[in-house]
Amino acid sequence: MVVSVERFQKAKLDDKAVLTFRDKSITLDVYQGTQNEVGIDITELREKTGLITIDPGYANTGSAVSDITFVDGEKGILKFRGYSIEGLAEHSTFVEVAYLILFGKLPTKDEYHEFSHLLEEHTALHTSLEHHFNGFPDGAPPMAILSAMLNATACHHPELLDTELDANNFMTASAKILSKVRTIAAMSYRRSQGFPIIHPNHQLKYCANFLHMMFSQPYREFQVDPVLERALNIFFIVHADHEQNCSASTVRMVGSSRANLFSSVAAGVCALWGPLHGGANREVINMLQSIHKEGKSAAEIIALAKDKKSTFRLMGFGHRVYKNFDPRARILKKHVDKLFEILHKSDPLLDIAIELEEQALNDDYFIERKLYPNVDFYSGILLRAIGIPLNMFTVLFAIGRMPGWMAHWKELLDHNQRINRPRQLYMGYTHRDFIPMDERD
Repeated sequence: MVVSVERFQKAKLDDKAVLTFRDKSITLDVYQGTQNEVGIDITELREKTGLITIDPGYANTGSAVSDITFVDGEKGILKFRGYSIEGLAEHSTFVEVAYLILFGKLPTKDEYHEFSHLLEEHTALHTSLEHHFNGFPDGAPPMAILSAMLNATACHHPELLDTELDANNFMTASAKILSKVRTIAAMSYRRSQGFPIIHPNHQLKYCANFLHMMFSQPYREFQVDPVLERALNIFFIVHADHEQNCSASTVRMVGSSRANLFSSVAAGVCALWGPLHGGANREVINMLQSIHKEGKSAAEIIALAKDKKSTFRLMGFGHRVYKNFDPRARILKKHVDKLFEILHKSDPLLDIAIELEEQALNDDYFIERKLYPNVDFYSGILLRAIGIPLNMFTVLFAIGRMPGWMAHWKELLDHNQRINRPRQLYMGYTHRDFIPMDERD
């Protein structure tokens, strides 16, 4: 039995919750998590009373018992396996954080070397997979290519399609996906630009190798600046997991059917594609570019955002979970500032973003509603500084989120969680008689 289930069994409180409706009553167990969150167990509610709960968007529903990531939106806290995001961003690398999320502990030197070697070993794609890229039309969305290619890659690894993966096979499968996803991403970009494919350089580390495959040319190898490499590490780290969000929940939903790891994370890619999830940083950049083009001041934009009659929406502020400053936004802002300082670069969009943040943080409207900059507000500017094109922003988000998705898939299976099957409150017709076509109005 895995550790979080053991903790769950021990977390039952003496307190009970009692739900009474008409002539029916049920006593419900209450559990308390390690961060003092309290949850009421309703798993037997329908069986014993015939009632269900209604919670559109699942904002109040705990769908899993997990020990991967903890988010406290009121206090602005994010931790992976108990380690603060601030400490990991300051001292760690993406590969080390990926290992932590996947296997529950920071690796020893030997474990880190072994995992890094697996990433290097599995970077290349099977030659036949490279031909698949020619089947996509010019301008095909990179996220569509990424999802399709992850499923295609699975066909070359039938030994890893079993959901009953032991520890060694799970490490191999997760290393293959984590390594190949950056190769697929880089090749999808090259294909969209009409550039020849650049194969991986096994002498380079994870992030540097990705930049090499993105930007090198047959006649000139891209010289990876350590500053850019570190910035990309930071981007991946802060996106590595974020509890039961839309894409992670999608991976768990698909995985609950005992779908394999490749198809489950491919589904996560599709969920992430949406502009309200992984596509939000693109929307921020589009907004900043529009503001820059129109020459509006930060004060004018803030006024538009507060005007109920205006159709303008201020992107990058507020969050479904955080009712305080998003800790990831603080980290990214710090590294954006450092990146521009070291590279002696400037970006008018950064200047606009800083002015908007200053205006909003001193405006009663935003303060009262706890609308603070979120991770998307600065992540796009960071990617622009690295040289990542706009249509690749969400793809990089997917690469960063891959460790979290795979860890959630494995955790769900370790807990032997049954197939997810939400209920509904039916509001349709009760009965309709069939009318032949020639008698219909």
